[in-house]
Amino acid sequence: MYRFLLSRQWVILTLVALLLIPTMIRLGIWQMHRYEERTARNRLVSQALSAEPVPVERMTSPGHTVTTHDRYRSVTAKGRFDTSDEVVVRRRTNSDDEVGYHVLTPFVLDDGKVLLVNRGWIPANGPSQTAFPRIPAPPKGEITVTGRLMPDETTAASGIKNLKGLPDRQIMLINSEQEAERLGATVLGGYIAQTAPEPKGGSPELIGADPGKEDAALNYAYAIQWWLFSAGVPIGWVVLVRRELRDRREKAAQEAATKAEPAAV
Repeated sequence: MYRFLLSRQWVILTLVALLLIPTMIRLGIWQMHRYEERTARNRLVSQALSAEPVPVERMTSPGHTVTTHDRYRSVTAKGRFDTSDEVVVRRRTNSDDEVGYHVLTPFVLDDGKVLLVNRGWIPANGPSQTAFPRIPAPPKGEITVTGRLMPDETTAASGIKNLKGLPDRQIMLINSEQEAERLGATVLGGYIAQTAPEPKGGSPELIGADPGKEDAALNYAYAIQWWLFSAGVPIGWVVLVRRELRDRREKAAQEAATKAEPAAV
């Protein structure tokens, strides 16, 4: 009765099932790796957020690459904002997914070095995309700013293309080396997302106060889901075989009964 398993239809179905099982197992393993990676990153973020603020020059220096371990570390800096060389970063969204700009303002430290400060998000409020938007002014004079230390943005890490020929004072990526060349100054590696002081009127909208955490639990759930699917494939195959076998037996019994009936006179 199991000879039907050698039919073309059942051979294809069996091969597909045999292919799905290891594929789903591998997808579950991949999701578990993603869970472990995200959990590790979340742990680093939590450690950085709970650490006491330190002077920025203890964490970075000109040409320094901000590492994953240092990302989101709260730092302080004393100096003044230089709005004459302020730029905006194009195609950035706020918490409501509205497209606008990030405001990048050089912050001149007491020793003359420059720290790049992302002061936050503003809407695209200019008459056109080529016009420089209206930007709320930062505090004047010498102040102390606090922010989350961030690494330089690159196309490889962000997926954002560093377009050329942009309107004046508009950029695509925040990169300390490129800004050092543009400013002709000594710029600390990376930049900070400002968390304090809070801007008057809530604009620019601060982006560094509450860094988002990756949903690692979702990857864990996906891993379990894929493994359950892989376990369900052979179970489903057995159910289909038994159903096919039952249907064939019922059909054979009906045919036998029909043959056994006496011919009508």
